[in-house]
Amino acid sequence: MGGKTKIFYKADNLKELIKFLKKIENKVKIFVLSGGSNTLITDSTYDGVVIKLSNNFSNMSLLSEDIIIAGSAVGDKTLSEYAMSNSLGGFEFLSCIPGTVGGGIKMNAGCFGREFKDILISIQAINKSGQVITIPAKEIKFKYRDSGLSDDLIFLSASFKGFKKNSDLIQKEMKELKEKKEKAQPTRIKTSGSTFKNPIGQSDKKVWQLIKESVSIEKSFGDACISEKHCNFFVNKGNAEFKDMKKLIEFVSKKVLKKTGIRLETEIKILE
Repeated sequence: MGGKTKIFYKADNLKELIKFLKKIENKVKIFVLSGGSNTLITDSTYDGVVIKLSNNFSNMSLLSEDIIIAGSAVGDKTLSEYAMSNSLGGFEFLSCIPGTVGGGIKMNAGCFGREFKDILISIQAINKSGQVITIPAKEIKFKYRDSGLSDDLIFLSASFKGFKKNSDLIQKEMKELKEKKEKAQPTRIKTSGSTFKNPIGQSDKKVWQLIKESVSIEKSFGDACISEKHCNFFVNKGNAEFKDMKKLIEFVSKKVLKKTGIRLETEIKILE
């Protein structure tokens, strides 16, 4: 689902991206679209600029025997496979995360006890004025599913540190993680992944447990429904519209607040 945007710009290379940013002169709001795997986009026209980085931002290379540099358009799974081919451990969890390096850094994506912050050394980014900057990971105030970095930054590339590990062991762990994920979460259907963040510090329960206690899993708005396999995943059964999915998100949020007193925060990015 999702409609049009006032301006859609696909950056072919850094030089062209800088030229474009200087042309729009910081006069309009910008949304950087990564893989789109955790994004809910309005069906009406978005009044701003959506920027997408081309495949020219998806290069990878070894800086040293345990450090990988990856463009922000590199897929998370692709990065994990590149690490495996170079016998580098620590990247296995990325094989289970849909999306790209840029989006993963922005939201500090993670699963099975590991997050982007655990492997990140530094990022190279560009601000809305077209200035390229480098930010060391130690200067980033990472939190659960949040990097705290400005929305005005466009990530270009990042360096990651792993450790030497037998590639067969890496492959075995990646296979085990994939099987674990497929048992617990819906796959190969229309979903934006986890809808809400776990309420860290507010409850010992996971968000799916709070939803299960507060809402009838059969509840739906149009073709927007709650997954039977994992109730923090909301599904488009076929023809759901943006307004249907938004209604479902708001309905579940209100029900959980009324039942538990906990105000849920969305993990998915809503573009409207």
